[in-house]
Amino acid sequence: MTQVQTPKIVKKKLFSPIWLLPIIALALGAWLGVKSIRESGVEVTIHFPSATGMDIGKTLVKYQGLTVGKVVDMSIDDDLQGVNVDVLMDYRAAPFVNEGTKFWLVKPKASITGVEGLDTLFSGNYISILPGEGDSRSFFEAETTAPVITPGVEGLIVHITTKKLGSLDVGSPVFYRQIPVGQVVGYHLESADEILVTAFIQHQYAQLVKVDSQFWNVSGISVDASLSGVKVSSESLASILAGGISFSSNDTAKSAENKHEFTLYDNQEDALGGVQFTLKASGEESVAQNAPIVYRGIKIGQITQKDLSDDGITLTAKIDNTYQELLTETADFWLEGADISLSGIKHPERLITGSVINFVPGTGPAKQEYNLLTQSPEPNNVSKLALTLYSESNPGVGAGAEIRYKQIKIGQVLSSQLNNALTQVEYQIEIDPDFTDLVSANSHFIAESALAIDASLEGIQVKTRDLNTLANGALNLVRGSSKALATNKSSLRVFASNDEAKDFYASQNLIKKRLLSQDAADLSAGSPIYYKKMQIGQVTGVQWQASDNDFVIDMTIERAFESLLNSQTVFWRNNAVSINASLSGVEVDVAPLKGALKGGISLGLIEGERVADGRYLYDSRFLALSQAQAISLTFPASVKLAAKAPIRYLGHKVGEVDQVTLSQDLKQLNVTAYLYGQYAANFNQKDASYSIIDADISLAGIKAPETLITGPYIEVFPGQSAVKSSSFTGQIEKPFYNIDDALTFSLSKANLGSVKAGTAIFFRGVKIGQVDGYQLSEQGTGVIMHAHVKNEYRHLVNQSSVFWDLSGVKVDVGLFSGAQIETGSLETILAGGIGMATKETTTAANALAKQQTFKLNAKVDPNWLNWSPVQTSLTKSN
Repeated sequence: MTQVQTPKIVKKKLFSPIWLLPIIALALGAWLGVKSIRESGVEVTIHFPSATGMDIGKTLVKYQGLTVGKVVDMSIDDDLQGVNVDVLMDYRAAPFVNEGTKFWLVKPKASITGVEGLDTLFSGNYISILPGEGDSRSFFEAETTAPVITPGVEGLIVHITTKKLGSLDVGSPVFYRQIPVGQVVGYHLESADEILVTAFIQHQYAQLVKVDSQFWNVSGISVDASLSGVKVSSESLASILAGGISFSSNDTAKSAENKHEFTLYDNQEDALGGVQFTLKASGEESVAQNAPIVYRGIKIGQITQKDLSDDGITLTAKIDNTYQELLTETADFWLEGADISLSGIKHPERLITGSVINFVPGTGPAKQEYNLLTQSPEPNNVSKLALTLYSESNPGVGAGAEIRYKQIKIGQVLSSQLNNALTQVEYQIEIDPDFTDLVSANSHFIAESALAIDASLEGIQVKTRDLNTLANGALNLVRGSSKALATNKSSLRVFASNDEAKDFYASQNLIKKRLLSQDAADLSAGSPIYYKKMQIGQVTGVQWQASDNDFVIDMTIERAFESLLNSQTVFWRNNAVSINASLSGVEVDVAPLKGALKGGISLGLIEGERVADGRYLYDSRFLALSQAQAISLTFPASVKLAAKAPIRYLGHKVGEVDQVTLSQDLKQLNVTAYLYGQYAANFNQKDASYSIIDADISLAGIKAPETLITGPYIEVFPGQSAVKSSSFTGQIEKPFYNIDDALTFSLSKANLGSVKAGTAIFFRGVKIGQVDGYQLSEQGTGVIMHAHVKNEYRHLVNQSSVFWDLSGVKVDVGLFSGAQIETGSLETILAGGIGMATKETTTAANALAKQQTFKLNAKVDPNWLNWSPVQTSLTKSN
């Protein structure tokens, strides 16, 4: 029977996954559409006067070198007055396109002040953008010039007003103390009679501009020609070609803010001005604007402003800073014009130029207000001041020469002649009564040149004086610091120039010092003296002293460094180049150029102790700071010794050789050496011994092998004398000496044999001492050998001790006994040796006497070898 299966009911799905594909495609398309619309950019229109230098699709819009747009179309405007340039801006630049945004065309521009837009020569002209603020907009008027402040540029903008532009132009430099700190970035007419110049000051110099800064024109060349001379001046080559502005500031004033306004003066004199005060006049006087204020025919100021007042006219006046000291409490001002009389016309030029205000100084502090007199005041009843001046030579000044102060005549020279001793030139002069208060007790006078030329990289200045100066010369007063005034017949100095005066007074402020040296140290007059490579003085002379066979070096040091001259001061000669080479590196010290060429001296200070002799000039810095003491030695001419060889004591370096010279008779060496300061007192006794240590090669070995490389040196041993000395006679061989804390004694023998200095003394085969030296006995019948035993073994030696020679090989041949050969160690065979034995224990009774001598036996007694005294701790301590 067939079984029927029950049908399965399947529910249909509400959503098929296949529908995800069109949904994703639709979302992606929408996103791409939005993105395309969003990144399509912003289109703006810029109106330019012309389309010159711009091309569709090529001209770019740039901000800080980054392209932010491109020109897509250009068309002529409706009024035919320019072109409209359509620019498609990058969508990211949209937030910066607003009412404050500025556009301008950048193209190459060359002028006398420089070249701009140089990059456009390669990339072509482009439009630059400066983002602004405000609402969004799509139409802009292009700027005719680039803005003063562009992105990334920091600084200060100042506005300077002037009546005329002169040779100023965009790019003209702005100077401060002849250093360029900014430039002119623009100018325009502010009104019919005023020009506004905009200048940019660099950020690092912006703090130099104060609210009271004074600006003046330094364009071109300034020539001031008059009957009194010609003055030519210029700021720099740049200002001659392109014009320029300079300014001066008061350090204590408040800094100027951006766009602060200033006035541009024609020259520095007008800008810096002087002392300002007022003159009260009744109004009857005919005083013109800018009328000069004159003193003894020289203009010292002018009237700057006229104003009406309740009782007349108020005149604002200025006196130049150069002459401000003349303005005093009792000064008088009066109006003076041409004087016409039967005898002629005085000051006829004033008929054309107008009246001047004459001036005479007085005394006391200056006031702010003075009365203008209608006629000259009565002269003061003060007599003239008669002075005597003197000079080493006549600088071209004769009778009739003017005495001047700040180019104002204050007196004259009456006569010039040699003094009675015929050593100096004397001048008799008179100072006018009005100026007697200017001459103090320590004033001096400078001879004035009729022609002075000052040429430098900053410019050229030519100054000439009047014919009177050329014919008779002139003297300028330089006021002294003393409050006491000069009196009649006072004597004051005359100098040929300012430099001569400075040198003279500088020499009066110098400290004189004298040094001693073994040689002239390559020094001469003018050689510099340094402290830490800064010159603080100079050598004035070098002289040889025949009596002491040394040199005297005179020098002067500036008084400002007086504190350096004390009991710790040392001096040493400078080397042109000092090289210190070691395993740690090479150190090269080069002296200053002047010191390398002319020789030099350095000053230093030692610490903690007093200098033994502050008058001595050391050869090097090391010797000076170590307070080395100079000594002289003589050796036979056969000695091999070189400069810089060390002086040693028991292997320690205590000094060094400076110079080695051969005597005139060629028989000895004269050695100049130094003992280092901390050791000098130990080796300057009269009986101190100095000997040569050189390599000695023998069968026993090599003595002082290090000298094969370093060369011979000097060994020194202290003496016992209380008498000090600096001259010694050296020895070829090292002398006998006593060793501290050692037991010393002598050995005697008929002949020396193989014993030498250094021959060891053995006790039971152990070295306990050695022979230090030897000499013939007084009768010449034997040899006395000086020896010592180390302190730790001194208890082994007493009066019962015996000594025998261990040197070499001993052969005893008998007829029946045969041959007996006795040898010591290899050391005693080669270098020799001395054996010893002691029979009794060392006590106070058998202790060695001073300078005790033992017999050195030729051979050993076998019984001696069996001696074995018991040494107690008590005997060892003895």
